Amino acid sequence: MNRIEKLLILALCLIAAPFLAGSTRDSFVVVKVVGLEGAPVEGASIDFGLGKVQTDADGVARFGLPPGRHSLLITAEGYQETAAMLVVDDDRETVVEVEMAPLVRIEEEIIVSATRSESRLEDQPVRVEVVDREEIEEKALMTPGSIAMLLAETAGLRVQITAPSTGAANVRIQGLRGRYSQLLSDGLPLFGLQGNSLSLLQVPPLDLGQVEIIKGAASALYGPSALGGVINLVSQRPTRRSREILLNLSTQEASDLTFWMVEPPKGKFAFTLLGGLHGQRQQDLDSEGWADLPTYARGVLRPRFFWQGEDGKSVFATIGVTAENRRGGTTPEGLAPDGRPFPENLGSRQLDSGGVMKFPLGSNTLLTARGSFTYRSEERVFGESFERGRRITGFGEVVLRGASGRHVWVVGGAVQQDHYQNRDLEGFDFNFVTPGLIAQDDILLSDKVTLGVSARLDRHNEYGAFASPRISLLVKPSPRWTFRLSGGTGFFAPTPFVEETEETGFSRLLPLRNLAAEKARSASLDASWKRGPLEFVFTVFGSVVRDPVESEFVGADRVELVNAPGPVRTWGTELLGRYRSGGFLLLATHNYTSSTEADGDAGGRRQVPLTPRHSASLNAIWEDESWGRFGIETYYTGRQPLEFNPYRVEGRSYLLVGALLEKKFRGARLFVNFENFTNVRQTRWDPLLRPARLPDGRWTVDAWAPLDGRVVNGGVRWIF
Repeated sequence: MNRIEKLLILALCLIAAPFLAGSTRDSFVVVKVVGLEGAPVEGASIDFGLGKVQTDADGVARFGLPPGRHSLLITAEGYQETAAMLVVDDDRETVVEVEMAPLVRIEEEIIVSATRSESRLEDQPVRVEVVDREEIEEKALMTPGSIAMLLAETAGLRVQITAPSTGAANVRIQGLRGRYSQLLSDGLPLFGLQGNSLSLLQVPPLDLGQVEIIKGAASALYGPSALGGVINLVSQRPTRRSREILLNLSTQEASDLTFWMVEPPKGKFAFTLLGGLHGQRQQDLDSEGWADLPTYARGVLRPRFFWQGEDGKSVFATIGVTAENRRGGTTPEGLAPDGRPFPENLGSRQLDSGGVMKFPLGSNTLLTARGSFTYRSEERVFGESFERGRRITGFGEVVLRGASGRHVWVVGGAVQQDHYQNRDLEGFDFNFVTPGLIAQDDILLSDKVTLGVSARLDRHNEYGAFASPRISLLVKPSPRWTFRLSGGTGFFAPTPFVEETEETGFSRLLPLRNLAAEKARSASLDASWKRGPLEFVFTVFGSVVRDPVESEFVGADRVELVNAPGPVRTWGTELLGRYRSGGFLLLATHNYTSSTEADGDAGGRRQVPLTPRHSASLNAIWEDESWGRFGIETYYTGRQPLEFNPYRVEGRSYLLVGALLEKKFRGARLFVNFENFTNVRQTRWDPLLRPARLPDGRWTVDAWAPLDGRVVNGGVRWIF
């Protein structure tokens, strides 16, 4: 008998076996799956070994099983996995009911304060993006001395270097100029009413609890300083005693020593203290005699005081001291193309203070008073020019917040003062005083729809009165979907502090005259979908800035600030995808931005310089509480138009790749961070230095790519 014959006989035996053993047939089985209080569970999956079925709207599934003992495995979203046993009799219907326990998820409730209603993040009609503590800790290991990288790697934000020689930078929100972005600390403008170009570089992130970001015109919330949006840095609250020291060194000869101390509540009082010493040596990476990275030395000290009384009364107060010296321009042995040394130095000293007091007036009403004061002096050297100036800003606000029925309302008033005095140049002093009235109402139209309406009326002593309304709509049609539609207006009071003068100073700038306030309208539509560990957010945004202020060359060595002949129009999209499971996080983003402005030289319109059309990122990080963390990051920046660049009219696209490794050892954590593996550096393609000086005094081209190249930093963080 050959192999084929044997296989045929075996097949016939298998086919005939059921008939020889006696015929059997499946019995009918009915399984009902219920949750708490007997509520049916729709869409539950029942695995019975021979196949799978799902329950219907009544939580019932019907299928056949042969007689005998069987095990079932039932799974459903939002419920714990459940196993069940049943015995099936021959020629008899078997009915069984299975009860599933809800899946207990421990989620941190995020309360945001940037919109004044201080409600949960998911209940805000205004979209507020929150950078949580986990991401802050990661960025604190990469750049312990500043929040620049933390903001630069947030979707929709771009940190733009405004003065390559000194490293000064600001943050652009959805393509708008950096001067329109309002930077707050615990809701207070401690960095000035218009964030200066060094604020991002002088704030250590070690003590931050979260960062709240509102994109688009927010003058209805914070007056003329928030034309482009608001970034609120919220410090951690003192819940337990802690001491932290972070020491960091980098291959670019940068060093950081940061200290954070927490004294938890003792009775009604609590206290935190943040201190830091930061420095770097000058780096000339392409050896052309000009500093690609400046020398700087900085000290920061910020205590915070907390008092919690009875019946919800509370007081928060802080004082900050910052001192820094920066030195850039030509190196000690280098010369500018005209054959002379050209130092660019900046010395700054800042003292600020602020406080927030809250007093409940009954069960549904809260009176909040907040105020701040900032004194900042700067000494700036631009070659042969020496400028000394001081800027004093003050802010005060009193609002009453209450809840009545379906309304959460806010009414109040505010006043802010912005005073600048230049000791060496005439024509640039100003003293702006702006009182304003505030009204806001969040209306719960239904369980799924919330309408937010806010308005502010400001009276500027130089530019007149402005009304700034804003309206927002929150729609949650299902637990998985959330939609937000927002629109608002705002205004901005022009000052001599624009991106161009950050690098050149005022020596070649004509005194301001005949300027109108900049005004903006913005709108956005957000759609978010979330299911289990997966989340997607898609945004479409647009804005129009009328009477934008721009610089215009006047003769061979003068520049003047004027209102552009046409508006700046910006629109774009943001896409964010996030997968979080346990200690693993995968994050992908894409941004598209189109921004055009009037072209005064050629006529028509042109793309706004230094605005990439496309940018994207893909990050993965794994964290274990006992072991540490490991992450890989990739960031893509597309082509961008350039201005007054003799080497190219468009910047190259580039990809940055980095990795972070942190290992925990009881009270110590060792970390090493690799930035820019492929050594992308602007000066590898073109010189930073121009062959001739521009009429406004600039020797360098704009920074459109990284200036530092590959960087490795590492250190240790002690927690005790």
